[in-house]
Amino acid sequence: MIILSHSLVVIASETPINIVIVGDSTASHYDNSRAPRKGWAQTFQQFFTDQVVIKNHAASGRSTKSFINEGRLTTALRDLKSGDYLFIQFGHNDAKSDDPARYTEPFTTYKEHLKVYIDAAWEKGAHPILLTPVERRGFNSDGTVKASHKQYPAAMIELAKELNVPVIDITSMSQALFYELGPEKTKDIFLWLEPGESPNYPDGVQDNTHFQEAGAIEIGKLVIQGLIELNHPLTQYLK
Repeated sequence: MIILSHSLVVIASETPINIVIVGDSTASHYDNSRAPRKGWAQTFQQFFTDQVVIKNHAASGRSTKSFINEGRLTTALRDLKSGDYLFIQFGHNDAKSDDPARYTEPFTTYKEHLKVYIDAAWEKGAHPILLTPVERRGFNSDGTVKASHKQYPAAMIELAKELNVPVIDITSMSQALFYELGPEKTKDIFLWLEPGESPNYPDGVQDNTHFQEAGAIEIGKLVIQGLIELNHPLTQYLK
């Protein structure tokens, strides 16, 4: 599901447009010591011309709540100017009900915290875009993809409708992608490595949440697909 807000206008300028991304570990940047693990926002610049600059502030382990309380939103907003875009993607860590520093309830505090990001973007004359959380790798016995995010995607979509903010339903889009790939091929995009395959993971790893570079790129493609389906002004800057 993709919802388009009214009057999104990009004014041509020599000053690059910033896409400021806030989110969690599925989007964040990883240095070479964590390779081949990569977040989708880490590889997102490749889809755009030099008229768009990606500013990735996503941070591992953060929820809508902890990202704000740690001052990370304040820092991210320093890269946001009038006419820029704030991509907002949280959900994985908002569901940590055993951690009061991160937990939010989908239809109350999760929506309330998301609105803080939206209002902050509007206050700067920038355009917020919501992205539902990317799905984890998990399959039911019939081959369908398990829905791990419960009510968080629905709550985000509800908020987008209430505030007339565009939303890209990455949850549904990634579920469809993973279903198409199936249990084995999804190992090639998630961080699944055999022992000895990577010096950073000598014992191997089976991570059903985070991505290798190929997976980060695939999720980035879903975001681009969402922008295209929105007929979004940012698509004029695609390579």
